[in-house]
Amino acid sequence: MSKKNKRSWNLYKLGLRTAFFTSLISSALIFLLIWIGLDTGIYESGTYGVLTLPIFFIIAYTVNYRMTYRRLEMLERVSKNIARKRFKEYDDVTTRHNDELDYLIKQAAKSSRTIEREIQRLNRIENYRKEFIGDISHELKTPVFAIQGFIETLLNGALEDEEVNRDFLRKAMRNVNRLIYLTKDLMEISKLETGELKSEIEEVYLYEVLHDILESLQYKAEKERIELIVNDFDRNICVKADKNQVKQVLINLIENAIKYNTPGGKVEVTVKSEPTNPDRVFVEVKDTGIGIDEKDIPRVTERFFRVDKSRSRERGGTGLGLAIVKHILEAHGEKFMIQSAPNVGSTFTFTLRRADVHAL
Repeated sequence: MSKKNKRSWNLYKLGLRTAFFTSLISSALIFLLIWIGLDTGIYESGTYGVLTLPIFFIIAYTVNYRMTYRRLEMLERVSKNIARKRFKEYDDVTTRHNDELDYLIKQAAKSSRTIEREIQRLNRIENYRKEFIGDISHELKTPVFAIQGFIETLLNGALEDEEVNRDFLRKAMRNVNRLIYLTKDLMEISKLETGELKSEIEEVYLYEVLHDILESLQYKAEKERIELIVNDFDRNICVKADKNQVKQVLINLIENAIKYNTPGGKVEVTVKSEPTNPDRVFVEVKDTGIGIDEKDIPRVTERFFRVDKSRSRERGGTGLGLAIVKHILEAHGEKFMIQSAPNVGSTFTFTLRRADVHAL
């Protein structure tokens, strides 16, 4: 006999016990009422008590069954589904009784939903951990193997050739630098994604931040023959943000714009306000570079995603720059928008909350 058929033959044991004791007490009361209240003989009173016993039993069992059995089945089903990690939407958890048993059923259904969400969260963390380890392993292999190859070649005789050994050492050093940048970016994005890196919000003057960044990146832009332009804007514009993190966002965006540009191109930074959104300032980084296909735009903020993989690795890109930008801006509660077209260029725009909005 299957479990389902076997289950259907089970008696409602709680109902039986309740009905037995209820009928026993009720029959005893009937016996006492007739014997003492009506002054009837003990034998006759006992006969009435015994005859009413099955009647009271049937009534008590029926009432108990109708009031509690279905709800206990529901509670059992919810509990078993939790144990088996089978989570469903329970639409029939509410009945007209609105008593303690109903409360227990509602709490069990609520616990089921809470456990489901927690399991989903843990699964996401586990998937993230696996993907992260896989990504790191893949990204570390290229520079490590390159360094290993250069060193082995030097040890096998190339060390004696000064022109060759200097070239190989330069290449090895470039890959070492790539490992350093990768490690730094990995530590940063790990802290951002786990919430370990907190934003210290303060009032920041955008002009000062952009001036510092312009000085630090001007040499790189000139080396790549890229014109770096910051359009004039109000020097008194003040925003509420973490100064170091805003710097990181701008550095990552401008460096990307330089890296994926073409010789003779330009990178233009614009700070502006919009009348429809006066409490926000819009920062725009526009380039005349290789651009991004429309299908790739949703993915460019993913970890290790590269539009041009060979060029990224050649220029020392880690594939984490835009992912870091996205997480920093999300932590600030700000928007990040991307517009791009292949061989035309890209425009990266993000918002920051104004601290001087009252002065407008």
